Amino acid sequence: MNILVLNSGSSSLKYQLINNKVLVKGHIDGIGLKTCVYKYKIKKSFKEKCKIKNHNQAVKLVLKTIKQVINQKEINAIGHRVVHGGEYYSKAVKITSKVMRTIKGLNELAPLHNPPNLAGIKACKKVFPKIPQVAVFDTAFHQSIPKKAYLYGIPIKYYEKFGIRKYGFHGTSHKYVMLETKKILKKKSVNLITCHLGNGSSITAIEKNKSIDTSMGFTPLQGLMMGTRSGDVDPAIITFLCKKLKKKPEEITSILNKESGLLGIDGYSDVRTIHEKALKGNKKCILGLDMFAYRVTEYIGSYIGIMKKVDAIVFTGGIGEGAYYLRELICKRLENVGVKLDKRKNKQHSTTISTKNSKIKVLVIPTNEELMIAQETKEIIK
Repeated sequence: MNILVLNSGSSSLKYQLINNKVLVKGHIDGIGLKTCVYKYKIKKSFKEKCKIKNHNQAVKLVLKTIKQVINQKEINAIGHRVVHGGEYYSKAVKITSKVMRTIKGLNELAPLHNPPNLAGIKACKKVFPKIPQVAVFDTAFHQSIPKKAYLYGIPIKYYEKFGIRKYGFHGTSHKYVMLETKKILKKKSVNLITCHLGNGSSITAIEKNKSIDTSMGFTPLQGLMMGTRSGDVDPAIITFLCKKLKKKPEEITSILNKESGLLGIDGYSDVRTIHEKALKGNKKCILGLDMFAYRVTEYIGSYIGIMKKVDAIVFTGGIGEGAYYLRELICKRLENVGVKLDKRKNKQHSTTISTKNSKIKVLVIPTNEELMIAQETKEIIK
């Protein structure tokens, strides 16, 4: 089955055409901007400048590329990544007019993500009117989190009126690595702590294959310190900075989203650059990496505390898969709960990086959100 997977951003469109393996993949970056670049791969990689005004034109360009491999009629379904599904969706769904209205109604909860996700869906409706489309939600996997974990300690009427609660994100990635870990451990049911670490980072506690808690909350700002996001802060800091800087709350929220995290501490958001600077003795970069690792360990430790048993800690995402030095910093602090790291395997980025006598296994599993979206789309269409 040929599945086209789309991930629409405000000014970008990523896609993959998948039939058990990736046939075509591409990224249009700069939709509506003067500097629009199109990168795609069909056996060989290509890069070209283009003028794309909107998502309709972007999808037409995707179709033009795909036609080099298969005919339009051979596309069986289209799977869309949709960031926020609220409490409405605990699994992928076939897209209908009602689903589109629901996604639009959640724009307030995900203003940076849901509108472009919806734009991608609408564009595909025009270009591929007869092909079934499926929405796969980042929040769906976390709908199994119990009320005691997803409610905040604020008046419950704000949850009942406005839906203020922990939703969690990166659910597609956490679900994918959970399924892969089941295969590796040869278990039908697993208890895991999955660490999706990248420019955006989140950690999830999984019991019996289900999410029971996760670090991101009402928005993707809560939780770990990230590339440009602050993660957990005392909420009183917002009103304090409003007074001191004479700024509006939304301006402070923008600072917490775009100017904080690693960027705010050491001036860089890319962990590879920070590591290079740290090796040369840059104290702020050393501090930034240590803060990042500390907070990851803090969340892992708290989840170990609420779980009856942990089969494995799993690292994924760009940082989780590639930054062996951060994995070492994190695991060193977990020695008190029986985690033992094999430093040689860790540097080699092996699948299992813990020693044989480690009480909790430590794994590195590359995530594949596009494949997960394709698989869920296929299940819905079937």
